[in-house]
Amino acid sequence: MTNVNSGRGRPRKSLGQHFLADASILDRIVAAAELTDQDTVVEVGPGLGALTRRLAQQAGQVIALEIDPHLAATLAGRLDNPANLTVVQSDARTVDLTALLGGQTCYKVVANLPYYAANPIVRRFLEADLPPSLMVVMLQKEVAQNMVAKPGDMGILSVAIQYYAEARMVCSVPPRAFRPPPKVSSSVVRLNVRSQPAVNVDDAVGFFKLVRAGFSARRKQLRNSLAQGLGDPAPKVDALLLSADVDGRRRAETLTLDEWAQIYRCWEQQGAIASASLRQD
Repeated sequence: MTNVNSGRGRPRKSLGQHFLADASILDRIVAAAELTDQDTVVEVGPGLGALTRRLAQQAGQVIALEIDPHLAATLAGRLDNPANLTVVQSDARTVDLTALLGGQTCYKVVANLPYYAANPIVRRFLEADLPPSLMVVMLQKEVAQNMVAKPGDMGILSVAIQYYAEARMVCSVPPRAFRPPPKVSSSVVRLNVRSQPAVNVDDAVGFFKLVRAGFSARRKQLRNSLAQGLGDPAPKVDALLLSADVDGRRRAETLTLDEWAQIYRCWEQQGAIASASLRQD
């Protein structure tokens, strides 16, 4: 998704460009970001600058990150060169965030994200050494719903996002809000980034390895999907879930983050015991 403003611009299908044309949606995005003149904002995918203009009017500094060379080169001029706007032509999935921020340690992200790159961009910022304090992002409706899902409907993305941030829905955005209209609906999500992860685990990589294993066969009971995903025999997984006090007959989407963390701690302990036993042998 990108933004439409007065002036000419042709969306590029290869970059997933659809220009946001609904002023009321733009206003809701800006309101959700709760900007002050002390804020630094990173905008991903400014496009023709309708949202960028609003951000520059309210934030102290706006860093617009645009992958399209033509749009990046013409954005500032299209907006009458606001003094607090910096335009960088780069890919948000690979850009050096430390260099991009130029020494800033506190910032917010506001973005109308292309569907094809939404997940890796959001994860990139949340997992960064210097994450933002807040993200307000527009994405495909189904992805947004997954991000804010409660136990009973959770997926890997739900766990990953909520590990790093408190997620809530801001608004729905119909296809007619864009030029040209996409074939799917969109939603705006606000992510209040946590100062510490939601659960205390000593190795995030190991934690998400376990979570991915738990969702490896989502239609199956947790005991079966974990056995398949971890490559462990069923009795070992049954013992793991028993020690974590989690019913193995449940399905992965019903678990809370605290339950995933408890399973991980028991799994880690199980591995430590096995290692100690091997050393003794």
